Amino acid sequence: MTDLLLFWHRRDLRLEDNQGLAMACDRSPQVVGVFCFDPQILQADDLAPARLAYLVGCLTALQQSYRARGGDLLFLWGDPTRQIADLARTLGATAVYWNQDGEPYARQRDQTVATALKTAGIEVQGDFWDQLLHPPGAIYSGSGQPYTVYTPFWRNWIKQAKAAPWPAPQGLTGLTSTQQAAATAAGAIAQPTLRELGVVWDGGFPVEPGEGPAQAQLQSFCQGTGGIGAYQEQRNWPGTEGTSRLSAALKLGAIGPRTVWAASLEAMAQANSEEAHQGVQTWQQELAWREFYQHCLYHFPALAEGPYRPRWRDFPWVNHDQHFQAWCEGRTGYPIVDAAMRQLNQTGWMHNRCRMIVASFLTKDLIINWQWGEKYFMQHLVDGDLAANNGGWQWSASSGMDPKPLRIFNPATQAQKFDPEADYIRHWLPELRSLETAWLVSGKIPPEQCDRLDYPTPIVDHKTQQALFKQKYSLTQTR
Repeated sequence: MTDLLLFWHRRDLRLEDNQGLAMACDRSPQVVGVFCFDPQILQADDLAPARLAYLVGCLTALQQSYRARGGDLLFLWGDPTRQIADLARTLGATAVYWNQDGEPYARQRDQTVATALKTAGIEVQGDFWDQLLHPPGAIYSGSGQPYTVYTPFWRNWIKQAKAAPWPAPQGLTGLTSTQQAAATAAGAIAQPTLRELGVVWDGGFPVEPGEGPAQAQLQSFCQGTGGIGAYQEQRNWPGTEGTSRLSAALKLGAIGPRTVWAASLEAMAQANSEEAHQGVQTWQQELAWREFYQHCLYHFPALAEGPYRPRWRDFPWVNHDQHFQAWCEGRTGYPIVDAAMRQLNQTGWMHNRCRMIVASFLTKDLIINWQWGEKYFMQHLVDGDLAANNGGWQWSASSGMDPKPLRIFNPATQAQKFDPEADYIRHWLPELRSLETAWLVSGKIPPEQCDRLDYPTPIVDHKTQQALFKQKYSLTQTR
């Protein structure tokens, strides 16, 4: 008689290149997938509609993949620290498998679930670091400490051997009718729709939800002309499709890290120019940045609550509510900033260069606490990830792990360099399309034009605010 095993999906919404699932399938053909809708996550005030919509789409695709292989994906609603153990006990599961998650809440949750399962006499297999190429603890400095600076982390990380993608299960044994009835009695439900979850999202996605679209996007990005080979140059141009747009897929695990790494190695082998070689390596460095921030959050979980640098804990932020609202709405009077915020609000996604621009503007021009911006991003981003979002905001605010702690972006300089024809600005600020390019990229739109087009004049002066920020910063360094 074969063992019935449960595999608890969380940030690994795929069958291929799923380490924990592959290990479970090696043990038994009757592996039943489970996803638990956790009210603590669903009711959080930083859950983005776009991200929930993407999650629901991925789950629909995942359930179809299970059924295509003869298996089942069950859905639960409620506290997973009770629901998972109840389902496993009711079905007579021998063991429950899952992949690790390094976020503080997830670590605490998983410990509680593991305790409940062990108390019920059910085996726990949850030690798989599926979402990273190298787990925390595998990349340490020469002194045996976790890295707090990216560059030496990258040098160590790139030298380490990386595993190949795990195979997808080819055939699964589904539940019997009796087991299906027992699962329903234990709380299994039909997959809720987005509307049933109380959310409406019609802004689309950078890449459609699910394992298939993510793999197709990866293939398109890594093969042929442009794409990964031109990434070094094109990644900084917000008006160009120069990035992979796989961040949401990596966040929720619609695609695995070993799969994307293998694709990058294949692209490197086919690179026939220095430009292409550099493009591939730069994209690999971005994958390392993703892992660096996850390692940081794992080793320093207090990052989720505040700044890494102690002197920033009492920084005298101005925190002007109306300025923050203008920033949120994309009505600051700085076209590149406003275009980026409109993109975020309408699509749930923002180009990475623009994420740095708007973050610098919020913290260094408006002198508003970076945590306000961090939360707003999480409330809107389809790819909102605690580690990456927190790391990016602390980098921009100069409060995080950064060897150059004071960095200020000039919005006009950024626009002139990365959107010189104002293509991006015109796309997201259609009311300004008729204006001269020089006005748009410099931000110096004549006041009468602003009045005519109902566009705000700049709410602050960059030069003045830069000086004020530096003054406040210098005072914190003398404490």
